[in-house]
Amino acid sequence: MSDRVTPSSDATPQLVDSHCHLDFPDFEGELGDVVARAVEAGVSRMVTICTKMGNVPQVRSIAESHAPVFWAAGLHPMSVADQPPVTVEDLVALAAHPKFVGIGETGLDYHYTADSAEAQKDSLRIHIDAARETGLPLIIHARAADEDMAQILREGYANGPYSCVMHCFSSSAELARAALDLGFYLSMSGIAAFPKSGELRAIFAEASLDRILVETDSPYLAPPPHRGRRNEPSYTALTAQVGADIFGISLAEFAAATSANFDRLFSKAAQWQGGV
Repeated sequence: MSDRVTPSSDATPQLVDSHCHLDFPDFEGELGDVVARAVEAGVSRMVTICTKMGNVPQVRSIAESHAPVFWAAGLHPMSVADQPPVTVEDLVALAAHPKFVGIGETGLDYHYTADSAEAQKDSLRIHIDAARETGLPLIIHARAADEDMAQILREGYANGPYSCVMHCFSSSAELARAALDLGFYLSMSGIAAFPKSGELRAIFAEASLDRILVETDSPYLAPPPHRGRRNEPSYTALTAQVGADIFGISLAEFAAATSANFDRLFSKAAQWQGGV
């Protein structure tokens, strides 16, 4: 491994950025500095997400080159129409890598790509099967497709249990309840920190703290005071502070709870001892 970074002070709450995109061109040429800033800010682990199978070598290399970084891969629903279909076998094969810790992101997006809805559903079911077969958590993107999403998640679970996180959750209270009823997790992004996101914060407040993760989805969705600019994993603590306020606890308590939740869901990352 290279780029081993000195951990932040013991006084800094240790967080996990459960979803970021470090292979995106926004970070080109400065990835080492981005990871170092994250660790200095207390973000001791990050999961970088591959959204197209053709990008697997690049994303895998990032995880291999940066000790705090793990990776996951799948076919993003918005890319289903213009990318080769992924198979269960493709995803299961990736799971042999020691730092590969999740299946996805996958899901349904009818906001921009409703014309490929049926293909998205088929792809989602393939990812569910792979999550069940590997025992790795499913990473879900959901936008403007709540009813279909809840139905497919329930049907998939009825065929055999699997674990799952609703990444960057910003959907309805109904979808949140459907996911939580299945034992799934909700991940809080910078959207929860936006001033007009009161309804979303109320949805998180109704959930149990032991079902909450935190993420950046960087380079997107930077929380205030960086909104409108590039997001990065070091900003995880800004969203985590909002989460702490929602649950009426300290940042340190929220950090400890969400890190424990991450370890429970992403158990392969929790068990990783170093080396590739």
